Amino acid sequence: MSLTKDQQLEYISHLVGECKKCDLYKTATNSVPGHGNSNAKIVFIGEAPGAQEDQQGLPFVGNSGKLLDKLLSTISVPRTDVFICNILKHRPPENRDPLPNEIKVCTPYLKAQLKIIKPKIIITLGKFAMNYFFPGESISKIRGQVRKIIWQELPLTIIPVYHPSAGLRNGAMLKSLQEDFLSIGKFIKDN
Repeated sequence: MSLTKDQQLEYISHLVGECKKCDLYKTATNSVPGHGNSNAKIVFIGEAPGAQEDQQGLPFVGNSGKLLDKLLSTISVPRTDVFICNILKHRPPENRDPLPNEIKVCTPYLKAQLKIIKPKIIITLGKFAMNYFFPGESISKIRGQVRKIIWQELPLTIIPVYHPSAGLRNGAMLKSLQEDFLSIGKFIKDN
């Protein structure tokens, strides 16, 4: 008997909850494996859980999540239709940047999730998620661009955008995010 996509994602969530491959689990309240539709055509990938996410065990539930919800509503995509996750599955202390070793030991979970979901489009939120697929690129140079790659034998369409938290801190980045989401909406309609 083969497992459904939901069961496979639940198993990944269980593995994340038990993970002790780096020290982040020691300071985290909850693991935040990801959440959403197992048949999602669109997957959003951020960098790491924040304080609200750590408390609730769900991705993008704080102020960045509220902005993400607003951006999704501008392109008529309900949150229930997408899958949202992060590069790291546990919160780094004081929201510090992810460390290279943490990314290395955590991303096999992300790879497994993407292989299960097989999304048509990945929207990377912020530089760490973008650099996972495009090492050495600058987000300010490639944000909003549609990039097609073959990754782990999966054909992926990736659109990097600024992280919503950057939009909350910087008006120019918020404007860029809004523009990029309008482009994403048009891309979705045309494909």
